[in-house]
Amino acid sequence: MSQIVVVRFQGHRSDYYSYRGASALRDNEYVVVEADRGQDIGYVLKAVDAESHSCEGGCDHAHHGPVVPPSRRVLRRAAPVDVERRLTLDAEEPELRRRTRELVQRHGLRMKVSEAEWQWDRNKLTVYFTADKRVDFRSLVKEMARTFKARIELRQIGVRDEAKRLGGLGRCGRELCCRLWLPKVEPVTLQLAKDQSLSLNPAQISGACGRLMSCLHYEHEFYLQAKKRFPRVGRTVRTEQGPEEVVGWDIFRDTVSLRDEAGDLRTVPLDSVRRQAASARPGSERPGRSVRGRAGDRQRQPRRDRRDD
Repeated sequence: MSQIVVVRFQGHRSDYYSYRGASALRDNEYVVVEADRGQDIGYVLKAVDAESHSCEGGCDHAHHGPVVPPSRRVLRRAAPVDVERRLTLDAEEPELRRRTRELVQRHGLRMKVSEAEWQWDRNKLTVYFTADKRVDFRSLVKEMARTFKARIELRQIGVRDEAKRLGGLGRCGRELCCRLWLPKVEPVTLQLAKDQSLSLNPAQISGACGRLMSCLHYEHEFYLQAKKRFPRVGRTVRTEQGPEEVVGWDIFRDTVSLRDEAGDLRTVPLDSVRRQAASARPGSERPGRSVRGRAGDRQRQPRRDRRDD
């Protein structure tokens, strides 16, 4: 049985592996995989048949056919003792982070340690941190290697990646999207909030990480398409009551807020505004005048040659 497996590890990170064995792997099953200079353990997030699975033009937007299996392999199914060892290492992480932060303070480095995790075989210790600028942590790595007797890797991440690893609850009361399901965090700009007429107060449109919320992307395209149906705010439209200024609209109720010259406000359905504006628009025909055709439709009278009799 040949499979391509997505394995989820600690810290919400995942990677692709190839597997070949007598029986197929199932979802949520713990496996031992190849890692950097050793082995690691995780659980199967998804497994597909490597022989029947194909890209259909979606992998690299050019390739059609079977997917090339990843180079890293799933070594075996994890035994109960392997899972217990992973749980033991997880229980040691709070103390591991505390000692790492003490070493950071001793070296006077301006960095915030988010997580510190052991590789399953305890050959490697990875420390995730955030910092405003580049940090020279060479001396810190040497002291940590002497302290923990393992290979040390310090990895600088952004505040969005930190929120994805640590998790939490958003303003909606649900788990953070980047942690729960969002496969990739796209850049979020203030223009997204402007297009949706949202408050530009950073405290109201920022997430737990202090950056603009990723959910500003979700309805952005809907607002862009809906705004094309409405008259621009600030534009003057002619209705049955005369010229009125558009001061706002509601895309969900299909209504437009208008203000006349006296300053009175009223809310009118969008279809009514269009109909009144069309009826108030001056026509192309005027009474007492004939409508002339296009130049190409005119018939010229041939000139007559004058001859002397």
